[in-house]
Order: sequence, then C-alpha cells, then structure tokens
Amino acid sequence: MTHAQRRALTTLWGRFGVDASTAPLDPATLFERRAPLVLEIGFGDGESLAAMASADPMVNYLGLEVHRPGIGHLLLRAEALALTNLRVMCVDALEVLERQIPDECLDRAQIFFPDPWPKARHQKRRLIQSYFVTLLVHKLKPGGQLHIATDCEDYAHSILNLLNATPELVNQAEGNGFAPRPVYRLLTRFEQRGWRLGHAIRDILFARRGRTE
Repeated sequence: MTHAQRRALTTLWGRFGVDASTAPLDPATLFERRAPLVLEIGFGDGESLAAMASADPMVNYLGLEVHRPGIGHLLLRAEALALTNLRVMCVDALEVLERQIPDECLDRAQIFFPDPWPKARHQKRRLIQSYFVTLLVHKLKPGGQLHIATDCEDYAHSILNLLNATPELVNQAEGNGFAPRPVYRLLTRFEQRGWRLGHAIRDILFARRGRTE
C-alpha cells in the first residue's frame, strides 16, 4: 500500500466509506437521494468503477472490495473526480449480501473478472456458484440486470450454464449465449493485457424476470 493510499483510507473513508455491520443499508439515506443503484463486487483498483460513476452521475454506485490498496486507490480517484454518487465498502461480498443489501434494491449487479481459480481442485472457491447466484437474484429489482465479465473460458461457460439454468433470470443475449460488451463497461488495463495474450473476453448479461413473466 502506498503512502497516498494509506492516507486516503484514513482521511477519505468518512466521505466515501461505509462500515460493515449487521444492519440493513438504506440506499436513499446512504446517498442522500433516490436514484438507480448499481453494485460492483470486486472492483480491483477501482479505475473503471470511478470512470463509470463519473460518466453517469444520475446513478448511485456501491463498490465492494477486500483489497485495501485497491480501495485506497479508488478513494483517491473519487476525490480527484469529486464524485458524490459513489460509496465503498471493505467487506466480503457474501457477508454484505446476506446481512446488509435489501431485497429488490439493485438495478444492476456487476462482477468483472472475478478470480477464476483455474485449477480443478480450487474451483470450489469460485465466487459465482448456485448459492451466491440465488442470493444475488433476490437483491435485484424485477428487470434488474446481472452483468459478469471474465477472460477464463472454462469459468465463462460454467457461469453461463448456471445462469441459464436459474429460472428467475433471462439471458439478454441472442441464442442464450454470451453478450457483446455493453458500452458502459470500459476496457481496463487488465482486459487489454488479456487481449494481447490472446484471451477471449466474455460478457454475460442477464435480467431478473418481472413479476408478470
């Protein structure tokens, strides 16, 4: 962690940070307004999340991450961009979904390049599994979107098969396959490196069924 990141965690947390607890969050209180809410799980260094929040000030963004240097980096970017529509939590995603995120409050949940745990003996550690998806679906509003991107082909097909088999979700891509990259998902340095290495980048885009569907 750099000195600047450490300083950001100390001086900017009160402005952008949300402490973990067992009490449910109230998005309207958290952001001091009512607006569409996007949750990003595992934002890395936060560059793309900060850019997204800056480009779309009418939407509220809540980012979850456990890597403190990445959180510090995002806080510095949020300060530099004078963002008012971004909040950050240093917490395990499963815990905050179980305890704090209210049902049917998210307009979109996004998970970009989660750890693929490519070795077969480690794949049980992958984030996107049946229980996690079921929990996350309950947090989406009817019509709310779930957007996942990965450059691990095996993980991409595993996620796609799991979501296609989830009755509450509808694939937004033609033929129930992978989706083109939405314009709001900016290319990251990580992704550009993946392209140079010949990795296929897969976007997976689903929506929660409406109550009448």
